[in-house]
Amino acid sequence: MSTLSERILNDAQGLPEGAPLTAKTLLHLGSRTAVDQALSRLARRGRLLRAGRGLYVRPVEARYGQRAPSADKVVEAIARQRGESIASSGAAAANALGLSPQVPMRAVYLTSGPSRQLRLGAQVVELKHAPHWQFVLANRPAGEAIRALGWAGPERADEALQVIKRRLSASERKALVAARAQLPSWMADRISTLNTDG
Repeated sequence: MSTLSERILNDAQGLPEGAPLTAKTLLHLGSRTAVDQALSRLARRGRLLRAGRGLYVRPVEARYGQRAPSADKVVEAIARQRGESIASSGAAAANALGLSPQVPMRAVYLTSGPSRQLRLGAQVVELKHAPHWQFVLANRPAGEAIRALGWAGPERADEALQVIKRRLSASERKALVAARAQLPSWMADRISTLNTDG
C-alpha cells in the first residue's frame, strides 16, 4: 500500500497548474494531523511548495527543472476554492490600459477576502483586501478601467478617462457607464461624461 505522501502526490498530479492543496482538501486520505505532517515533509523535500500558512502548490516540471506555478493560475484557483473575488491591482490595470508606463515590480492582486501574502518560490504575491466596487465588471476591460481610475484617483481621473475612452470599445464604455451606481461618487461623476457612441 502506498504511503500517505505518495497518495498526496498522486492527488496533486491530477490537479491543474496552480491548484492549492490544503489539509482540508486531503482529509479523505488520512487524519488531519497525518496530512499536515505529510504536506510539511513534502515541502521540505521540494516535492511541494509551501505558498502560505497551510497552503501548498505543486511545482511545475519545466524543460530545465522545476519552477513555481504561474501566480495568475494560483490566484485564480484560490479564488475558486475560497469563493473570493480577485482582480488585478489598479497599477497593473493602469499599465495594461496605457495610463502608466511602469510595470508593477511586485505581483499584487485585489481580493474580497483577507489581505495576505503567498510565496511561490522566490516570488512574493500580495493579496490586498479591497472594497466591493473594485470588483465591478472584474473580468472585463471595463472593470480594468474602473481599477485604473481608482489608481489614478480624483486628481488625475479626467486625464485617465481620455485614454480609457480611446482604449475601450463602445460596448465596454456602455458597460462602464451602466455600472456608475456601484462606484464612488467622484468616479461616477467623471464616468457620466463618457461618450458611449462608437
